[in-house]
Order: sequence, then C-alpha cells, then structure tokens
Amino acid sequence: MRVPRTLKWLDSLSHHRAVCDGTFVPAAAGSVIPHTYTCSLETEKVNYNIMSVERHLDGKVELVTGSTSGIGLAIAHVLAKTGASIILTGFGDEQLTSKLKEDFSSKYKCRVDYIATDLSKVADINELFTSVIKLYPEGVDVLINNAGYNHVCLVEEYPEEKWDDMVAVMLSAPFHLCKRFIPLMKKKGCGRIVITSSVHGMISTAGKAVYSAVKHGVVGLGIALEVVEYGITCNTICPGFVETAVTQTQIAQLAKDNGISYEQAK
Repeated sequence: MRVPRTLKWLDSLSHHRAVCDGTFVPAAAGSVIPHTYTCSLETEKVNYNIMSVERHLDGKVELVTGSTSGIGLAIAHVLAKTGASIILTGFGDEQLTSKLKEDFSSKYKCRVDYIATDLSKVADINELFTSVIKLYPEGVDVLINNAGYNHVCLVEEYPEEKWDDMVAVMLSAPFHLCKRFIPLMKKKGCGRIVITSSVHGMISTAGKAVYSAVKHGVVGLGIALEVVEYGITCNTICPGFVETAVTQTQIAQLAKDNGISYEQAK
C-alpha cells in the first residue's frame, strides 16, 4: 500500500511545515493546508523520508478519529511507523477491530489501542476522553480530528436528521475533543492538533452544500483555536478526492451513469 501525498503534512507535526506535491511550504499554526489532487490510500510503498518525523514522534501518544478505514487508517499506519502509541477510534465489529490491532502489532513496534466511539453523541465523546485518560493520564500529544462522511443530496430534499448527524460528527466532535484535550496539552507545554477538512471546505458544489458547510466550519475552528502561545499548533488540511471505499463507490456510479470506464471516471 502507498501513502498518499495528502499525508505528507505529517512532517508539520515536528517541523511546522507541510509538503504539497513535493514542495515545502510554510505552515504556521492555524494555517489551512490545501491539497487538490487525487491519490491512493495504499500504505506500504512509502517513498519519502520519514526519519525526521520518527525522531520527534517516537514514544508520543496519538489519537486519530475515524481511523478504522480510509484516510484515518492511512494516517494511523504512518504514525505507527514512527513508534508512536496509537489510539484508533471508529465503528466496526469485534472481528474487524481485532484484525486491525493484529495487523498493527505484526507490522510495527508500538502500542495500539482501539476505543469504539459514536462521535455523534457527546456522552460517547466523554467516554472516549475518560478511556484515553485511563490509558494515558497526561493525555495525547497529537489529536487528529479526521472522522467524517458525505451524503450527497439537494438542500430541499436533505433529511434533517442527516444534517444534525453530519454537524455532530464533523464539526461538534472536533470542538468537544479539542476542548477536553487542550488543557492537558497546555500543562505539557506542547501539542499538535490536526483537523481534516476537505477541498469542499474552500469551495462548494451542488449536492454537497451540507458537507461543504460543515467542512467550512472546521476550517474556521482550526484557524480560531487560541493555543499557539502554549506551544500547541493546529493545522487544518483540505484534501481533494482520495480513493477510499466511499469514493470508489461514487466513481463506479459516475462511470455507470455516463457509460464510461472506471479509470475515465477517475
């Protein structure tokens, strides 16, 4: 599996900079890092130097939400290579989660924990926080707010319960997690917060107005966090299309609707 270029912002966790298509660019705390290219979520063929990241993340504690699949899982794999302790969250039956933990344990020399969490519920977020503190009383060193999904629909036809759920998972959950973990990061005098937005956090398209509204919201949250004077940075990344299970389904449907091949639809 190949690490997507979208994930090269990981270098910013240690050097406060990001990489876009191989070019180093400034990434000050509170900045938005746009990426608008398509890439694959294969995570084995790593072709960039991760050694500088390893020196800074070895032994650190990283919480990645939405990390049982897609971008979140790829992020977790990259972090695990550094020797960081990883906390995975998301949905999945016991068989799936056991397989994930076994996969990480066989590939990396790091601790991996999994905490099932429904991020649409504040009670579950509180339980997640409590569980993390039981494992790591000083909290996490890196918080990656990545969980999310999309529901394509016109505004006038959009189910109101779906609106509430998307806002809860992709906007409210990052707020609640930041609110809970920032005080612990302040005590340590350092921390890294990353929020996954989307290219739709910078633009909007028909059928994705709700998704775009939520993604614009987390861009604002990331920029507004008042933490830089405490040695904490917060960056928001805005990936373009990434080939995950979700987008593969969308691409296949687009190909079918237009009578073209899957590769042409990509």
